[in-house]
Amino acid sequence: MVLLKLTDGFSRLWPSLATVAAMAVSFFCMSQALRTLPMGTVYAVWTGIGAAGGLAWGIAMEGEPAGALRLLCVGLIVAGVVGLKLGS
Repeated sequence: MVLLKLTDGFSRLWPSLATVAAMAVSFFCMSQALRTLPMGTVYAVWTGIGAAGGLAWGIAMEGEPAGALRLLCVGLIVAGVVGLKLGS
């Protein structure tokens, strides 16, 4: 998401290439995880990492607010992902 924002709608070459490369690596890693874990768990972990990582980046680097409700909600996402992994 961070790189995607920098592409300016895929109108900037280097951020666009970096975004496509990062997406390819992400999909490759997800495909490797699918070899041993259920699809639902893999997808939940993949999206959970994106949600939590995007929020953390936004707070740390973009100056987004770190309100208690936002942190609680992302904590619930992370707890759900951990629960899915433990149940697999």
